[in-house]
Amino acid sequence: MGVAAVGHVEWIEFAQVQRMPAAGEIVHASEVFTAPGGGGAVTAVALARLAGERAGFYTALGDDELGHRAHDELEALGLRMHVAWREEPQRRAFVHLDAAGERTITVIGSRLGPTGDDALPWDELARADAVYFTAGDAAAVRAARAAKTLVASARGLAALSEAGVELDALLASGSDAGERYEHGQIDPEPRLLIRTAGAAGGVWQRPDGEDGRYAAAALPGAAQDAYGCGDSFAAGLTFGLGQGLAVETALELGARCGATCLTGRGPYGRQLTAAEIA
Repeated sequence: MGVAAVGHVEWIEFAQVQRMPAAGEIVHASEVFTAPGGGGAVTAVALARLAGERAGFYTALGDDELGHRAHDELEALGLRMHVAWREEPQRRAFVHLDAAGERTITVIGSRLGPTGDDALPWDELARADAVYFTAGDAAAVRAARAAKTLVASARGLAALSEAGVELDALLASGSDAGERYEHGQIDPEPRLLIRTAGAAGGVWQRPDGEDGRYAAAALPGAAQDAYGCGDSFAAGLTFGLGQGLAVETALELGARCGATCLTGRGPYGRQLTAAEIA
């Protein structure tokens, strides 16, 4: 099954703390580590592990030390990297991880995404069963639409609206202002709209009014790190829809992926694999 993601990367520095500092307070990190993250990167790696094969990842990176380091590490994690190199610095982020596993993120720099004018193998997406979109321009969205199944994040709303293509599913948030979606912002309406609510599960709706709810999955271990859980959910949903699973079943798979990610260290410490869903 061919899978791919079109999106962004952030170079993440993680700091494990007992709790988030109050205003003016100093806290000490018990551990620090780094990894390439961002919605595009995490979803792409999760898709690769679900498919049991290398996933294509179409992205833009800063042509600097961190950008090249992100490229190499993501390639080592199982991605076929298709990169447009930019003169801007690689986007970074700082993440506090508290004792309960919750993450709090500070982002530094511009969100870089690929464009349809970038010299990337866009034609290969026509052979993909499932593609997830987080960042890029309208032309990149149209190229991704050539795939059998296209799922997107509401964070890319401006490009999705301009592209004017029908999405198989749109992931929005019921609480995060940066991932909100109101009906009519994309024309035609997505075939499926999912509004996530973390541990409370979420709701889905079709343009004809059919709707439903889904529950969060039970954790397969102790909670460790919430970073990447939503992106892993997106990967499971995208993979499931690409396989032709019913909406409810694809959402259950997404929920399992999100719960599994929560039990690992960093976004890639524990992700559901092809062997586990076979």
